[in-house]
Amino acid sequence: MISTQRVILGAGLAILLIIAAASMGLDVKSRSDAVWVNHAVEVLKKISDVRLLVSRAESAGRGYEIYRTAGFMEEFEATRSRIAPALGDLKLALRDSADQLQLLEATEPLILRRLEVAAEVLRLHTTGDQAALEALVGRAEGRGLMETLTANLDRLASSEEKLLGAREAISRRTGIVLLGIDLVGALVILLLVIMLIREGQRMTVQLRSSLQETQAAKTALEAAVAERTEHLVTAHDELRLSVNVLQSTFRSMAEAVLVIDADSNVLLSNAAAERMLMHRTGMNLRNLRSLSDVFHGDGLMPMKPDELPSARVLRGEQFEQMEMIVRPHSGARTRHFMISGRPMRDGQGNISGAVLVYHDATASRETERQLHQSQKLDAIGKLTGGVAHDFNNMLTVISGNTETLVAQLKGQPELQRVARLIDDAAERCAELIQHLLAFARKQPLQPRDVEINTAITDIAKLLRPTLGEQIQIETVLEQGPMTSHIDPSRLTNAVLNMAINARDAMPNGGNLLLETHRVVLDEAYAEANPDVQPGPYVMLAVSDTGTGMPPDIQEKAFEPFFTTKEVGKGSGLGLSMVYGFVKQSGGHIKIYSEAGYGTTIKLYLPPGKGMVEQAAPRAAPAAGGAETIFVVEDDTMVRNFVIAQLQGLGYKTVAAGDSRAALKLIEAGEPFDLLFTDIVIPGGMSGRELADKVAALRPGLKVLFTSGYTDNAIVHHGKLDDGVMLLTKPYRRNQLAEMIRKALNGEMVAG
Repeated sequence: MISTQRVILGAGLAILLIIAAASMGLDVKSRSDAVWVNHAVEVLKKISDVRLLVSRAESAGRGYEIYRTAGFMEEFEATRSRIAPALGDLKLALRDSADQLQLLEATEPLILRRLEVAAEVLRLHTTGDQAALEALVGRAEGRGLMETLTANLDRLASSEEKLLGAREAISRRTGIVLLGIDLVGALVILLLVIMLIREGQRMTVQLRSSLQETQAAKTALEAAVAERTEHLVTAHDELRLSVNVLQSTFRSMAEAVLVIDADSNVLLSNAAAERMLMHRTGMNLRNLRSLSDVFHGDGLMPMKPDELPSARVLRGEQFEQMEMIVRPHSGARTRHFMISGRPMRDGQGNISGAVLVYHDATASRETERQLHQSQKLDAIGKLTGGVAHDFNNMLTVISGNTETLVAQLKGQPELQRVARLIDDAAERCAELIQHLLAFARKQPLQPRDVEINTAITDIAKLLRPTLGEQIQIETVLEQGPMTSHIDPSRLTNAVLNMAINARDAMPNGGNLLLETHRVVLDEAYAEANPDVQPGPYVMLAVSDTGTGMPPDIQEKAFEPFFTTKEVGKGSGLGLSMVYGFVKQSGGHIKIYSEAGYGTTIKLYLPPGKGMVEQAAPRAAPAAGGAETIFVVEDDTMVRNFVIAQLQGLGYKTVAAGDSRAALKLIEAGEPFDLLFTDIVIPGGMSGRELADKVAALRPGLKVLFTSGYTDNAIVHHGKLDDGVMLLTKPYRRNQLAEMIRKALNGEMVAG
């Protein structure tokens, strides 16, 4: 019998050692997998850094070629000096991949040669050696180098993205195997405990039976009892040691483990179960059900009582990776669990209980949710920006012609009223398109260093008559100078939109609080919010005491056209416009809200770069003139409208429908005083490329751009390029006249 115990004990300990070794090995591998995943992400970032530096150097070189400003030369040299260290960092990161390292080493001389060509072009521009410059440009070596090195960098990034996907898949598989090993370990522990207890009970029964068999052989029996007792003590000592080892292993497991009987009473629980689930030995899972709301993995469908893990496993089901979301009534944090379950059976095969293992996946699911939400908003933004150009073309024609109709129908009041209604509707459509462009981050900003406290004080004064007397406005502003590099008009619109939303959430009145603080978002915050760059920010918080938002509403709050208001009470573009403004400015936005208690929206804005800049006074509308305007516009209706408006202002006009036709006329010697071109045009070149090409033929060319969707042609990092004039569609007659006159007066010159 003792030998049976020892066999059970030895076999159990051997299995536990194997499981422990496998668990530790897989844990080490899981950490290694995570390191490699992070390494792949870091390599992708370094590839992006190299690509960005090369593009920035080339942009600075082009800027110097066009504007001959020393700032561009300094930016080129500064960027050029950073490329070699960036390449060195990337080489070091790719030392584990011979193929990628070989490709990078083949790309490095191309990058350096491209920089040498750019530097030589800048030098020839500086010295005025036009013949050498034309010879160098004629070889088109720089363009070929740029295409080749860009393709190589794309290949590097593509290879690393594939490697990242493979490593993430390996990491997930390792986690699943590790969870399975932990479950097997728990089951082995429980089986060993049960077997050892039953074996001890059987030995005790046999001992009593032997004592009752014969009273006559007392002396021999006493000797046998003494010997057996000695063996039993030894076995009990070994059993106690084994139980201690098993308990230590059980309590140190990271996953929560519950052992329940057939009535859902908790027979055994480890420390993780008490910490994660607040479940302890002696509790009943049926009673605990009333303390929380439990949902399926989608977070939408509540779980019925017979769908709960304990109910399923006690019916004899066994399962892996069952998803469940628990929302405690106490207000504690919502948790996302992955659950595995196995039923326990007695000697007759009847279910006597079950083992449940809970893995807390809350952090990983939250990261996945944030990534999905960010990708969804980016996709909507791209779609929005893509259609804005055509809408603005149509609105330009509608607005311009209705404006003319209103002016010409003074003698017919009824028709003039109809024309005004059309004009008002077009104006509202234009505002909606501008809000959509703000969300899509395609609205050209005019950022400058703004003193936030002063700006918020002025905005608060503006809000008081807007929100009404039932809303109490308070400000808590951190003392001292605090500047942010943003577009002040967009900031005002953003705060106004948030304040109006707050007012609508407080129909019976309440408090609106505006706060400013200097904050630093650290690496830990950036890891939890993938779109955030760690560093200093200026934080602006707008808080209300209104109805608040449940989690499902918070997730959709930034989507365009999403609104909880009644039909006709809101467009659903307020918060989406705020989101786009903050993102385009290089900041971060976060919603904190509880249903029934209120909402706080925090804007983390980029800090200022220098002295506070003063806004330039707006010039008075200008009249027409007699110069010749070259109009390049692919939309026939818009082109005809612009020509009619310009001729009405006294200008002569030349027109073309695409860049190829325009360039042919200009090369033929067509005289004109100003190039007025759309950004997005057919013909093989954008409006910006056409202007650059024509500037090379006619130095000092005056250019005015127009567009309803600028993309990246003249707007970079959310800011209009220096030296560029832009008239955004749709525009009115007086706006067209003012911008044409400014461009002709030479306030900004390209070429």
